[in-house]
Amino acid sequence: MNHRVRVVSVFASGPDGGNPAPIVVDAAGMTDADMQQVARSHGHESGFVFPAPAGSGCDFEFRFWVPNHEMSMCGHATVGALWLLERLGRLPGDSYTILTRSGRVEAKVGGRTEQGTEQGAQIEISQPLGHVEPLPDADRSRADILDVLGLQADDLLPLPVQNAATSRVKTLVPLKSVATLDRLTPDFSRIEALCERIGSTGLYPYAVSDPGAQVVDARQFPSSSGYPEDAATGIAASALAFGLLSNGMVEASQRRIAIRQGRAMQRPSEISVRFRLDQGRPAGCWLGGAVRMAQHDQGDLS
Repeated sequence: MNHRVRVVSVFASGPDGGNPAPIVVDAAGMTDADMQQVARSHGHESGFVFPAPAGSGCDFEFRFWVPNHEMSMCGHATVGALWLLERLGRLPGDSYTILTRSGRVEAKVGGRTEQGTEQGAQIEISQPLGHVEPLPDADRSRADILDVLGLQADDLLPLPVQNAATSRVKTLVPLKSVATLDRLTPDFSRIEALCERIGSTGLYPYAVSDPGAQVVDARQFPSSSGYPEDAATGIAASALAFGLLSNGMVEASQRRIAIRQGRAMQRPSEISVRFRLDQGRPAGCWLGGAVRMAQHDQGDLS
C-alpha cells in the first residue's frame, strides 16, 4: 500500500493559518509504531484512514496519533482527512459515517468546487451532546489554573471555570478580554500534572470578542500531546460551545458560533460550530471550517 503522508491545514483563516494535519489516506497495513512515527516526525496530530471493519455499518475507520500517544478522536484531522479524500475523488456522495475509537462520527460534504481550486468541498462532522461539569475541588483547582496560566482572579469573568466534553474533556477558563488571552504565558511544565488532577486533557481559556455575532477567541494548551499549544482544536471548540450555552452566552439555535484560535502562534484559525437540534433542543453539534493543502505539500493529489 502507498502510505504517503499529505499535510493539510485545517480551520485556516488566511494563507498561513490553520492547524497542520499529516494525513495518510491509505493506512491499511500500518502498525501503531508506524503511525506514531508519522506524528513524531511531523510534530502534529496525525490522521490515518482505514477500510471500515466488516459489519460496522461505516464507510471508513479513522485513527489518530499525537507524538506521545494515540487519541480516540481528533476533530481537525477528521475534517482534513475527509476534505483530502474528496479532493482525491473518493467521496462521491454527500454523507458518510466514520468509525473512531470514541464512536461513530457522521460527516456531511457540501459546497463542492472544481478540482484544483484552493478550498474544495465544505466538510462538517458531528459531535455528540456536550456535558459541562464543575471542577473537582473547585476552589483549589481554580487557584491552581490561575497560577499555571499566570492569571489573577480579576482576569476572569464572573463565571465558573468548567470541565466540558463532547469527545474529550477540556477545561474552559472564561477571561474578561481577548488582550488577556493573547498575553498568556503558561507554565507548561505544570500543565500535565494539573490536567491529570482535574480530569482534563487540556486548558482552554477563552474570551468573547463579539457576543452579538457569537464570535469567541480561545487558546488550547494540551496536557500531554508532545507540543505546548494547538493552532486550532475542533474537539475543544465543540466542548466550548456547550459551555457557552450552559452560561447563557450563545443561543440554543442553529446559528453559527465562530471560535478563533491560533493567533498567538501566527497561525490564525477559525472553527465553525452549529448546534444540532432535536425538538428545539441541542442534541449535539456540527463542526467545520476551511481546509487547504499546507504550503510545503502542494504536490500532485493523484
